[in-house]
Amino acid sequence: MAPQRRGPPRIPEGSSAAERRRATSTKKDRLPREAQRTWLRIVAFGVGLALVTCLLWSSVGIDDDVAEVVARRGEVLEGRFIEVPCSEDYDGHRRFEGCTPRKCGRGVTDIVITREEAEQIRRIAEKGLSLGGSDGGASILDLHSGALSVGKHFVNLYRYFGDKIQNIFSEEDFQLYSYFLIKTHIMEPRVTYGSFDYTSLLYLSDYLEDFGGGRFVFMEEGSNKTVEPRAGRVSFFTSGSENLHRVEKVLWGTRYAITIAFTCNPDHGIEDPVLT
Repeated sequence: MAPQRRGPPRIPEGSSAAERRRATSTKKDRLPREAQRTWLRIVAFGVGLALVTCLLWSSVGIDDDVAEVVARRGEVLEGRFIEVPCSEDYDGHRRFEGCTPRKCGRGVTDIVITREEAEQIRRIAEKGLSLGGSDGGASILDLHSGALSVGKHFVNLYRYFGDKIQNIFSEEDFQLYSYFLIKTHIMEPRVTYGSFDYTSLLYLSDYLEDFGGGRFVFMEEGSNKTVEPRAGRVSFFTSGSENLHRVEKVLWGTRYAITIAFTCNPDHGIEDPVLT
Protein backbone atom coordinates (compact mmCIF):
# COMPACT_ATOMS: atom_id res chain seq x y z
CA MET A 1 0.00 0.00 0.00
CA ALA A 2 1.05 3.59 -0.46
CA PRO A 3 2.45 5.57 2.48
CA GLN A 4 -0.28 6.94 4.73
CA ARG A 5 -0.91 10.66 4.98
CA ARG A 6 -2.23 12.67 7.90
CA GLY A 7 -5.34 14.77 7.67
CA PRO A 8 -5.14 18.34 9.07
CA PRO A 9 -4.74 21.19 6.58
CA ARG A 10 -1.29 22.47 5.76
CA ILE A 11 0.16 25.19 7.90
CA PRO A 12 1.27 28.30 6.00
CA GLU A 13 4.95 29.18 6.15
CA GLY A 14 4.21 32.52 7.76
CA SER A 15 1.98 31.17 10.53
CA SER A 16 2.20 32.67 14.00
CA ALA A 17 3.36 29.34 15.41
CA ALA A 18 6.29 29.32 13.03
CA GLU A 19 7.01 32.97 13.78
CA ARG A 20 7.17 32.31 17.52
CA ARG A 21 9.90 29.75 16.98
CA ARG A 22 12.15 32.10 15.06
CA ALA A 23 15.47 32.86 16.70
CA THR A 24 18.49 34.59 15.31
CA SER A 25 21.45 32.29 14.70
CA THR A 26 24.85 33.69 15.53
CA LYS A 27 26.64 30.93 13.65
CA LYS A 28 28.61 31.54 10.46
CA ASP A 29 26.82 30.62 7.24
CA ARG A 30 29.86 29.20 5.48
CA LEU A 31 31.54 25.94 6.34
CA PRO A 32 35.07 26.60 7.61
CA ARG A 33 37.55 25.41 4.99
CA GLU A 34 39.15 22.97 7.41
CA ALA A 35 35.75 21.50 8.24
CA GLN A 36 34.95 21.16 4.53
CA ARG A 37 38.20 19.31 3.93
CA THR A 38 37.52 17.02 6.89
CA TRP A 39 34.12 16.00 5.53
CA LEU A 40 35.42 15.55 2.01
CA ARG A 41 38.25 13.31 3.26
CA ILE A 42 35.74 10.68 4.30
CA VAL A 43 34.71 10.03 0.71
CA ALA A 44 37.07 7.09 0.49
CA PHE A 45 35.03 5.36 3.14
CA GLY A 46 31.43 4.39 3.08
CA VAL A 47 27.77 4.54 3.78
CA GLY A 48 24.71 2.50 4.51
CA LEU A 49 21.47 3.99 3.24
CA ALA A 50 17.78 3.66 3.96
CA LEU A 51 14.91 5.50 2.33
CA VAL A 52 12.61 6.51 5.14
CA THR A 53 9.13 7.99 5.05
CA CYS A 54 8.31 9.25 8.53
CA LEU A 55 4.60 8.99 9.25
CA LEU A 56 4.41 9.15 13.04
CA TRP A 57 7.84 9.29 14.61
CA SER A 58 7.82 8.34 18.31
CA SER A 59 5.50 9.97 20.82
CA VAL A 60 7.37 13.24 21.01
CA GLY A 61 5.45 16.30 19.84
CA ILE A 62 6.41 19.77 18.64
CA ASP A 63 9.14 21.52 20.62
CA ASP A 64 7.66 24.86 21.66
CA ASP A 65 10.69 25.46 23.88
CA VAL A 66 13.31 25.10 21.12
CA ALA A 67 15.76 27.95 21.62
CA GLU A 68 17.32 28.07 18.18
CA VAL A 69 16.46 27.03 14.63
CA VAL A 70 19.83 26.58 12.92
CA ALA A 71 18.41 26.02 9.41
CA ARG A 72 15.00 27.23 8.25
CA ARG A 73 13.12 25.70 5.37
CA GLY A 74 13.02 28.99 3.48
CA GLU A 75 16.81 29.49 3.60
CA VAL A 76 19.17 28.27 0.89
CA LEU A 77 22.45 27.54 2.65
CA GLU A 78 25.80 27.09 0.95
CA GLY A 79 27.06 25.76 4.24
CA ARG A 80 26.49 26.30 7.95
CA PHE A 81 28.71 24.47 10.43
CA ILE A 82 28.71 24.45 14.23
CA GLU A 83 31.67 22.91 16.05
CA VAL A 84 30.96 21.10 19.33
CA PRO A 85 33.35 19.38 21.77
CA CYS A 86 33.91 15.72 20.90
CA SER A 87 32.57 13.14 23.33
CA GLU A 88 34.73 10.40 24.82
CA ASP A 89 33.07 7.83 22.56
CA TYR A 90 35.97 7.84 20.12
CA ASP A 91 38.66 7.12 22.73
CA GLY A 92 38.12 3.37 22.70
CA HIS A 93 37.63 3.04 18.95
CA ARG A 94 40.18 2.07 16.34
CA ARG A 95 41.42 5.26 14.71
CA PHE A 96 41.94 5.83 10.98
CA GLU A 97 44.27 8.69 10.15
CA GLY A 98 42.60 11.37 8.07
CA CYS A 99 39.10 10.05 8.77
CA THR A 100 38.36 9.43 12.47
CA PRO A 101 36.98 12.69 13.89
CA ARG A 102 39.48 14.99 15.58
CA LYS A 103 37.00 17.85 15.60
CA CYS A 104 33.29 17.28 16.03
CA GLY A 105 30.24 19.19 15.00
CA ARG A 106 27.15 19.44 12.84
CA GLY A 107 26.39 21.18 9.58
CA VAL A 108 23.76 21.88 6.93
CA THR A 109 24.07 22.57 3.20
CA ASP A 110 21.59 23.01 0.35
CA ILE A 111 24.03 22.81 -2.58
CA VAL A 112 24.90 19.10 -2.79
CA ILE A 113 21.94 18.22 -5.03
CA THR A 114 19.14 20.25 -6.59
CA ARG A 115 15.49 20.11 -5.63
CA GLU A 116 14.77 18.49 -9.00
CA GLU A 117 17.29 15.74 -8.25
CA ALA A 118 15.72 15.25 -4.83
CA GLU A 119 12.35 14.77 -6.54
CA GLN A 120 13.84 12.04 -8.76
CA ILE A 121 15.16 10.17 -5.72
CA ARG A 122 11.83 10.58 -3.98
CA ARG A 123 10.04 8.88 -6.88
CA ILE A 124 12.33 5.85 -6.45
CA ALA A 125 11.46 5.78 -2.75
CA GLU A 126 7.75 6.02 -3.48
CA LYS A 127 7.95 3.02 -5.83
CA GLY A 128 9.45 0.84 -3.14
CA LEU A 129 7.36 2.12 -0.25
CA SER A 130 4.15 1.59 -2.23
CA LEU A 131 4.78 -2.16 -1.85
CA GLY A 132 4.56 -2.04 1.93
CA GLY A 133 4.18 0.51 4.69
CA SER A 134 4.26 0.51 8.46
CA ASP A 135 1.14 0.24 10.62
CA GLY A 136 2.60 3.06 12.71
CA GLY A 137 5.81 5.01 13.04
CA ALA A 138 8.20 5.28 10.11
CA SER A 139 7.96 3.20 6.94
CA ILE A 140 11.44 2.03 5.95
CA LEU A 141 12.97 0.92 2.67
CA ASP A 142 16.64 -0.11 2.46
CA LEU A 143 17.76 -0.79 -1.10
CA HIS A 144 21.05 -2.31 0.12
CA SER A 145 19.67 -5.04 2.38
CA GLY A 146 16.20 -5.15 0.79
CA ALA A 147 14.50 -4.43 4.13
CA LEU A 148 10.95 -3.10 3.69
CA SER A 149 8.46 -2.45 6.48
CA VAL A 150 5.14 -4.21 5.90
CA GLY A 151 2.60 -3.79 8.66
CA LYS A 152 4.36 -4.50 11.94
CA HIS A 153 7.15 -6.54 10.35
CA PHE A 154 10.00 -6.35 7.83
CA VAL A 155 10.38 -8.39 4.67
CA ASN A 156 13.28 -8.73 2.26
CA LEU A 157 12.13 -6.83 -0.80
CA TYR A 158 14.22 -8.88 -3.23
CA ARG A 159 13.24 -12.30 -1.86
CA TYR A 160 9.60 -11.42 -1.18
CA PHE A 161 8.86 -10.11 -4.69
CA GLY A 162 11.49 -12.16 -6.55
CA ASP A 163 11.61 -11.54 -10.30
CA LYS A 164 8.68 -9.13 -9.99
CA ILE A 165 11.11 -6.56 -8.58
CA GLN A 166 12.22 -5.81 -12.13
CA ASN A 167 8.69 -4.62 -12.87
CA ILE A 168 8.93 -2.22 -9.93
CA PHE A 169 12.41 -0.76 -10.28
CA SER A 170 14.32 -0.20 -13.50
CA GLU A 171 18.04 -0.44 -14.16
CA GLU A 172 17.93 3.33 -14.63
CA ASP A 173 16.56 3.72 -11.08
CA PHE A 174 19.58 1.92 -9.63
CA GLN A 175 21.99 3.83 -11.85
CA LEU A 176 20.39 7.09 -10.72
CA TYR A 177 20.59 5.95 -7.12
CA SER A 178 24.34 5.24 -7.43
CA TYR A 179 24.89 8.55 -9.24
CA PHE A 180 23.39 10.47 -6.34
CA LEU A 181 25.53 8.55 -3.86
CA ILE A 182 28.59 9.80 -5.72
CA LYS A 183 27.22 13.35 -5.83
CA THR A 184 26.87 13.32 -2.06
CA HIS A 185 30.54 12.24 -1.81
CA ILE A 186 29.62 8.66 -1.03
CA MET A 187 32.03 6.20 -2.60
CA GLU A 188 32.75 2.53 -1.99
CA PRO A 189 32.88 0.70 0.27
CA ARG A 190 29.56 1.22 2.07
CA VAL A 191 29.00 1.02 5.79
CA THR A 192 26.79 -1.38 7.67
CA TYR A 193 24.56 0.05 10.36
CA GLY A 194 25.84 0.36 13.91
CA SER A 195 29.48 0.98 13.01
CA PHE A 196 29.89 4.48 11.68
CA ASP A 197 31.65 7.73 12.48
CA TYR A 198 29.62 10.30 10.54
CA THR A 199 25.90 10.54 9.82
CA SER A 200 24.03 12.61 7.27
CA LEU A 201 20.43 13.04 6.22
CA LEU A 202 19.20 13.97 2.75
CA TYR A 203 15.70 15.42 2.87
CA LEU A 204 13.28 14.77 0.01
CA SER A 205 10.27 16.82 1.18
CA ASP A 206 9.54 20.26 2.65
CA TYR A 207 8.62 21.16 6.23
CA LEU A 208 5.23 22.96 6.44
CA GLU A 209 4.58 22.27 2.76
CA ASP A 210 4.58 18.47 2.51
CA PHE A 211 4.24 17.74 6.24
CA GLY A 212 3.90 19.32 9.67
CA GLY A 213 6.05 18.49 12.68
CA GLY A 214 8.97 16.20 11.87
CA ARG A 215 11.78 18.66 12.50
CA PHE A 216 15.23 17.27 13.37
CA VAL A 217 16.33 18.23 16.89
CA PHE A 218 19.84 18.18 18.35
CA MET A 219 19.33 17.74 22.08
CA GLU A 220 21.31 20.10 24.28
CA GLU A 221 20.75 21.00 27.91
CA GLY A 222 18.65 24.15 28.03
CA SER A 223 18.97 24.94 24.32
CA ASN A 224 17.95 22.45 21.64
CA LYS A 225 19.01 23.14 18.06
CA THR A 226 16.53 22.41 15.26
CA VAL A 227 16.85 21.77 11.51
CA GLU A 228 13.79 22.29 9.32
CA PRO A 229 13.76 19.81 6.42
CA ARG A 230 13.87 21.13 2.85
CA ALA A 231 13.95 19.00 -0.32
CA GLY A 232 17.60 18.61 -1.35
CA ARG A 233 18.96 19.71 2.05
CA VAL A 234 21.79 17.68 3.60
CA SER A 235 22.30 17.72 7.36
CA PHE A 236 25.49 16.04 8.62
CA PHE A 237 27.19 15.46 11.97
CA THR A 238 29.74 13.36 13.82
CA SER A 239 28.07 10.25 15.20
CA GLY A 240 29.18 10.35 18.84
CA SER A 241 27.06 11.28 21.84
CA GLU A 242 28.07 14.92 21.33
CA ASN A 243 25.24 14.97 18.79
CA LEU A 244 22.32 13.33 20.59
CA HIS A 245 19.22 13.91 18.50
CA ARG A 246 15.63 12.95 17.79
CA VAL A 247 12.84 13.73 15.33
CA GLU A 248 9.58 15.43 16.23
CA LYS A 249 6.34 13.55 15.69
CA VAL A 250 4.95 14.08 12.18
CA LEU A 251 1.51 15.67 12.60
CA TRP A 252 0.28 15.59 9.01
CA GLY A 253 1.55 14.78 5.54
CA THR A 254 4.52 12.56 4.67
CA ARG A 255 8.16 13.26 5.52
CA TYR A 256 10.78 11.64 3.26
CA ALA A 257 14.46 11.43 4.21
CA ILE A 258 17.50 9.32 3.38
CA THR A 259 19.82 8.34 6.20
CA ILE A 260 23.45 8.17 5.06
CA ALA A 261 26.04 6.80 7.50
CA PHE A 262 29.81 6.84 6.99
CA THR A 263 32.42 4.54 8.49
CA CYS A 264 36.17 4.98 8.65
CA ASN A 265 36.69 1.21 8.79
CA PRO A 266 36.77 -0.37 5.30
CA ASP A 267 36.08 -3.80 6.87
CA HIS A 268 32.51 -2.69 7.51
CA GLY A 269 31.73 -1.95 3.87
CA ILE A 270 28.87 -3.07 1.65
CA GLU A 271 28.39 -2.44 -2.06
CA ASP A 272 25.77 -0.47 -3.96
CA PRO A 273 22.57 -2.42 -4.70
CA VAL A 274 22.17 -3.85 -8.21
CA LEU A 275 19.09 -5.00 -10.08
CA THR A 276 19.51 -8.69 -10.90
